[in-house]
Amino acid sequence: MKKRMLAALMLIATPAMAAETVTVYRDPSCGCCELWADHMADRGYDVKIVDDTDVAERAMAAGVPEEGLSCHHAEVGGYQVHGHVPEEIIARLLDQRPSVTGIVLPGMPENSPGMAREKYGTLKVYSYGPGGIEVYSNE
Repeated sequence: MKKRMLAALMLIATPAMAAETVTVYRDPSCGCCELWADHMADRGYDVKIVDDTDVAERAMAAGVPEEGLSCHHAEVGGYQVHGHVPEEIIARLLDQRPSVTGIVLPGMPENSPGMAREKYGTLKVYSYGPGGIEVYSNE
């Protein structure tokens, strides 16, 4: 009985997207991008880093609004994820599967994963796609 309970608890504690691959495009000279990739890997994602000296061009080609640009761009589960978006918001995106192209956390907020050891305070994440731009998360 204890073994079953332990197995059940391990399943609950394991990230829902543990097998999900995150491809991160980042400038090779940017250290915070690698820290964000570590944030995702620490939460069970399979992270692939691709060096790209023109992340802004890649992001805008994927539909990221210019005012939303940050230092790295990622692809996960068919969505575009731009900037230092916390994993729990990405997990929600992958769970809810809204009809958007992706989500973006503009700039490089000092309280975001990759800039800080862990997210603290409030971060405003936007969704974007054919329906326009709107707030996806403000937490």
